[in-house]
Amino acid sequence: MPGITAVLTIAGTDPNGKEGIQADLKTFAAHGCHGTSVVTAVTAQNTFGVQRHIMPPDFVEKQITSTLKDIHVHAIKTGTLFDSEITKSVASSLRTHFRQHGRVPFICDSVHVSDYGVVLSGEDVSTIVKELFPLAQVIVLSEAEAQYLLNIEGHPLKITSLRDMLVTAQNLLALGPQAVLLKGGQTIVSINDILTVKAPNDASLEIKSDFPLDDNIEILGISSMLETKDHVVDVLCRASSTESKALTFTLYPRLGLKSKNVQGADAALSAALACALGNEVPVGEAVAQATTFTRLGIETASSLGKGNGSLSLNHLHSTSSLIVQPKTSRYPYPLIFKFIQNTAAVWKQYVRHDFVVQLGRGTLDNKSFQHFIKQDYLYLKYYARAYALLASKFNDFASINAAVEAVLGISGEITPHASGPFAGVCLCCLSSRPLNGKQGEPWKLLTSRKNAMHASFFSQWGTSLQDLERTPESPATTAYGAFLIDTGLQGKSDLLCAFRTRKFKFYRGDTTVLIMAVAACLLGYGEVGLWLKKEAQKPNSWVKWEGNPYLEWIEVYAGEEYQAGVVSGISEYSVPPSSRIKVI
Repeated sequence: MPGITAVLTIAGTDPNGKEGIQADLKTFAAHGCHGTSVVTAVTAQNTFGVQRHIMPPDFVEKQITSTLKDIHVHAIKTGTLFDSEITKSVASSLRTHFRQHGRVPFICDSVHVSDYGVVLSGEDVSTIVKELFPLAQVIVLSEAEAQYLLNIEGHPLKITSLRDMLVTAQNLLALGPQAVLLKGGQTIVSINDILTVKAPNDASLEIKSDFPLDDNIEILGISSMLETKDHVVDVLCRASSTESKALTFTLYPRLGLKSKNVQGADAALSAALACALGNEVPVGEAVAQATTFTRLGIETASSLGKGNGSLSLNHLHSTSSLIVQPKTSRYPYPLIFKFIQNTAAVWKQYVRHDFVVQLGRGTLDNKSFQHFIKQDYLYLKYYARAYALLASKFNDFASINAAVEAVLGISGEITPHASGPFAGVCLCCLSSRPLNGKQGEPWKLLTSRKNAMHASFFSQWGTSLQDLERTPESPATTAYGAFLIDTGLQGKSDLLCAFRTRKFKFYRGDTTVLIMAVAACLLGYGEVGLWLKKEAQKPNSWVKWEGNPYLEWIEVYAGEEYQAGVVSGISEYSVPPSSRIKVI
């Protein structure tokens, strides 16, 4: 997929899928990123305990080198590295890659203290600090991990307040990374603590919250809950600018959750942060996105397993089933496929209407056909107005010109020929040309082909332009034409469509909706032409080909020129922008 962000995780495995590489890959996928991975250890673990088989350091280095040599990775994160030798191999590989290809965001989340006690020795932690921290854009630690690390580094500090968290983050920043994210959870604070805390050395301090802290929200009925509930805070500490030594602290408060031992929360935070930074989101906003993602994952956690940490973070809370599948070689026009699939019965009735069947048999009453083409002439007036509306909605001259040319194409078919238009010309000269300013031959070919056909038919039946103008407009023509104009005029209301058991909202008045409204003609006539042609090729076909008085009509809509227009039209809007359609 062109332009996709690739992210690399370097960590151990978790066969339960709650932590480690398996969990990181789920987080990457949830953020629309391509996940790559390097295994530092293979584990046999469950919610009761863990056994591990550590990879040889040189093999870890080979995995990293092989991945980075082949794939352009936009961000890297490390999880558990298990020992000093693996840490040195990882650091060596990253230094080489950064030196040769430039730096990418690197998130170090490798200092781990588990519920069972310390995982890494003091020597292992010191190696991480020495080898990886200077390479990291952000290091991520929990309060317990930060206290353990700083004690080893000779800066003992017990965290008991929000102010202590700020000082701890500042001390961690002095160890070499560009930024520190200190994860809250153990220290419980109030809204007043958050609003009144002072940063060390009068550093800059800002608050990014998912909920209002001191706004007028009485009418929402939640202010009393926010005032009485316990809160936890994540703290980001970084230099205010690349040139300044001044620091900026950012607080990310959230309501404290009763759920404990939610496996995967810490790793999800750093993995989500890697995705955001890999997509070039500024670090302050990237942390906000990552903390929100993790919070929602905790809030929607499910119970899996019987032991400690049985709650499993929900990595996929923000994903939803696709409204329209991506384009593939098997489904090159997924939106049109979806429409037809979900209106199959109506679509079939439309294509195989008795009028069409009689056309195919050549038995349609001449008066019925003349009525049809006269009403089609009147309908074309609405059709031209619809494209005039499209021209008024476009923001670029290329598309405006295309819509105007479409209007002129319709009137051009009528004015030079007293016979007027015929049989569903409605879309053949118009939507066969994509409205993106591209010049295309199908539009010109269809116009000339249709003009010749119109002259032939109306000459045969002696219909004049005056006859067409005197024809009363049928209720069906009025209703259909009014639908087009109404669709184009509406600006704020919405058009609701049901796809089986799901409802979707299209924004009425949007160019996409208006084009979809007129596209029924393009697709319908194209399908009718191909269906009749296919039926005619069957042995003992019911379709009359030779001697059919309406053969020219069938040949136009089944012909290469018109079908090229169909392909051009449906390709143009095969997948609408996500901003124009949403599930409701």
